[in-house]
Amino acid sequence: MVANLLFGHKQHKLQVDLGELTEEKEHLIEFLKSTMKVTVNQKEEKLELDSEKIQPQELQRVLTKFIYKRNLNNTYWISVEGSTAKVNRFKGAKKSEKEKKKSSGHQSITQSWGL
Repeated sequence: MVANLLFGHKQHKLQVDLGELTEEKEHLIEFLKSTMKVTVNQKEEKLELDSEKIQPQELQRVLTKFIYKRNLNNTYWISVEGSTAKVNRFKGAKKSEKEKKKSSGHQSITQSWGL
């Protein structure tokens, strides 16, 4: 095993633990394929990336970029533990973006009459 590590023969697999972000799984898979040019395999609530060149910190940076692009940065953040990047939900973030949009937007009397 030591020889495999010294000569780079070890298969390097990074994982993404989606946590509560399962509804964005398909978008994330396409984003990873196009951005990082890797093969992405689904295993239950985790994604597995086949790559020997990508470091976990690089994966964290790309996942953070995805979170910002999907406007989820107020709800989720990315951590790295070993070769696994995990999508975490902020403790205070319970309201989804759709719920926030529905609750805002009260019109005043002049706006509703068109004056």
